[in-house]
Amino acid sequence: MTVAVVALAAAGCGSSSKDSGGGSDASGKYSGKGIGLAYDIGGKGDQSFNDAAYAGFQKAEKEFKIGGRDIEPQDGESSADKVQRLEQLAKAGYNPVIGVGFVYAPAVKEVAAKYPKTTFGIIDDEQTKAANVADMVFHEEQASYLAGVAAAKSTKKNHIGFIGGVDIPLIHKFEAGYVQGAQSVNPKIKIEKQYLTQTAQEGGFSSPDKGKDAADGQIEAGADVLYHAAGLSGQGVISEAAGKKVWAIGVDSDQYAQTALAKYKDYVLGSALKNVGGAVYDLVKSVHEGKPKTGVVRGSLANDGVGFADTNPKYKAMTDVVAAVNKAKQDIIDGKITVNTK
Repeated sequence: MTVAVVALAAAGCGSSSKDSGGGSDASGKYSGKGIGLAYDIGGKGDQSFNDAAYAGFQKAEKEFKIGGRDIEPQDGESSADKVQRLEQLAKAGYNPVIGVGFVYAPAVKEVAAKYPKTTFGIIDDEQTKAANVADMVFHEEQASYLAGVAAAKSTKKNHIGFIGGVDIPLIHKFEAGYVQGAQSVNPKIKIEKQYLTQTAQEGGFSSPDKGKDAADGQIEAGADVLYHAAGLSGQGVISEAAGKKVWAIGVDSDQYAQTALAKYKDYVLGSALKNVGGAVYDLVKSVHEGKPKTGVVRGSLANDGVGFADTNPKYKAMTDVVAAVNKAKQDIIDGKITVNTK
């Protein structure tokens, strides 16, 4: 049932960058300095989206014996800062250069045009069309549908919640799938919905305190299963859910298995997975082998690009919930269910 997600390593926060040298393979196919990775808001240590990218980065470094440099974002940075960061990596010879998150779309477009021999990747955006750009996107709504089924089958109050980090189309996909999945189990289920901020600059993806406050409000309203799509802010959702002894559903990475969330894991029912680490690894592999991926590369349930983590033994013991989630997964793969994106 689980998607083969690249395992996360424990990652610390900070604004420093890391450079572990260069390298090439024995056949000479790869001549770049290594992998260049630029993080999204929240940075390394979010136990979610950015850490998943870092896990793919680490796996590729180790497996292909190449170097790499990963750079943290800064608070309140401009688009010009992102352009400068990607240009710095490309100019230094890193290949591929990957922007983690849709916020890098304008920067990738601009810098890729200046460095046509370098492969660029962007996660969660498919607007940039260029011969040297891979748009790594996902059917988040499919994984969220499974989260909705799990929530609706697990709730004791027929009352669940959704907390999105920022009110944008990408996160609407998570909400749409979750609501549809829950309503497939119980059309009359009550669903609390909240977005933490209108823009990413306001901290919707990087403020655990905002996640905690939102979770507290939804639990007070009666919800007993909360699903977040809020990046680092989701740590606040999970901690509050655990404190109030209700279920939380994680996102992007298997949050039951995260070291930083270990004290809350008994209350992490599962996680809607997005194999960001696998996408990073696959792009590096393609460049390393001399056949760079370009164009839209989309992860789905059918290709294990998204999924639902079932590592919590308490979840596995709920055989009726597991069976419902497994059936929904197969029905989506078989085309019997088309999941809403908004």
